[in-house]
Parts: sequence; C-alpha cells; structure tokens
Amino acid sequence: MQNDKIPSTPSTLENIDTAVFRFVDETIDPHTTTNNGREKVKVIWLGSERAFQIKNNKDLRDGVGKLKLPLITISRTSLSKDDAFKGAVQSEELEDDRIQVKRVIKQDKTQNFQNAERRRNTGDNTGPISSKKVVYETLSIPRPVYVTCVFEVFIRTEYQQQMNDILPLFITERKRNFIVENNGYRYEAFVESDYSINNSKDLGSEERMFTAKATIKILGYLTGNNSNDDEPFIQRKESIVEVKLSRERVIVGDPKPWDKSGEKFRDL
Repeated sequence: MQNDKIPSTPSTLENIDTAVFRFVDETIDPHTTTNNGREKVKVIWLGSERAFQIKNNKDLRDGVGKLKLPLITISRTSLSKDDAFKGAVQSEELEDDRIQVKRVIKQDKTQNFQNAERRRNTGDNTGPISSKKVVYETLSIPRPVYVTCVFEVFIRTEYQQQMNDILPLFITERKRNFIVENNGYRYEAFVESDYSINNSKDLGSEERMFTAKATIKILGYLTGNNSNDDEPFIQRKESIVEVKLSRERVIVGDPKPWDKSGEKFRDL
C-alpha cells in the first residue's frame, strides 16, 4: 500500500489578504481620468507604516508628504470564527482530522491484480475477468477552520468625476457573490450594498477630497498554523485489496510446488 505525503502551501490570513488585494488591483483594475490622461488608480495595503510607505514608494506622496489622488486603500477590519459557519465540512470531529477530496481507481495496479487472477484461472495473460480486487487511490487534505473576514476599501479622489468612474466598479459589476483567489485557494466574497460617500464642503484653504467606503466580506478558511506547525500536506493512500502472510514451509513440511514426485521441504 502506498502512502505519500505531498507538501502544500497553507491557506493563511496573509493569503486571504493577498487574494482581496489582487481582486481590487488586478480583477477590478480601476482606471480614471487625471491631469495626465487615463491612468490606473493606485491600490495600496494599509498594513505598512507611513515611514515605510514614503521610503518604499515615493510616487505615492508629493513634495510636502500628501497622498497623490486618486487612491484606493484596503485594510482588514475584523476577523471572527462563527461555529455556525462550517462551509463544506459540517463535522467538527473527524478521524485523523482530515477530509477526503478525491477517490479514483488506480488503473495500473488494478490491472496487475486482474491479469494475475486470469493467469491462475485460465492461463491467459490478458483478457476480461470479474474480480473484486480493485485498488483505489484516495486524496485527503487537512480539515480547514472557517473564518469570516471583513475588509474596508477606501476610495479617495480629488474630483467628483473620478469618484463617478471608480465607485460603479464595486456596485454594478459585483451584484452577487464572487470568488477571490491566491496560491490556488479560492474564497467566496460579497460586497456590502451600503456605500458611504463623503465630500469636503468647505471652500476654504483646506484640501478638497471625495471619499467613499466599500465593505467586502470574505468567507475564508485556514489550514495549518503558519510557522508554528508543520506545513499541511496532501495525503495519497492506496486501498488494501489482498493480505498475505508468509508461511514457513520447511517446519510444516509443505510439498515443493515444482516437484511432481510430491517431495516435501522437510525431506532434505
């Protein structure tokens, strides 16, 4: 029986964050009209400090340190584990804490058993035969822990027209649930229907800015414990179809299979 362990990349909070960021930056791919023509709107993650942002990407701010608009920022505001949200896995107590995701017939090894049984019964090497010796290959993965993450997407623009270009991307194109993905993991997401829009009404010397907030809810899952535990693995197992126990022929005096005279192993 074959029992292989294939290392796999875990589904972590960082992976969920990256999936949301890539969805906004690459899938939605927001563009608007600026003084330099049609340009892509910059999308940044709010996890880094301001000092790092200034040194890492000097194009984000002007000479006095103000952010260059238009701009979209993303941050994870809440994380919760709801016992009622179990996704595809409903049982909390599973054997070996793993779930089966695939079961197929192992063609080559099943064929070997079929051919061997046919040779014993008919003497032919190949041909149809009815046998219960079927080898199955089963793939299993660690049982995921389901979490609910809420992300806030802030849209900041200098002009009303720019806000009119960007905001509909979150409203009209994402009416229902959709999928965000990263590193082969897929998460179900929802854009909340409530959008808060603010604009500076002061006509004084302060900077005029239009801001809007969209909320994205992610039904995600975690596998493994990041660096605190061994990396998760995909386990491949083959089923057992036949059990054989060795027999000491000399002690019990079995006859020699190749000797037609009936001589036994003990007769030495």
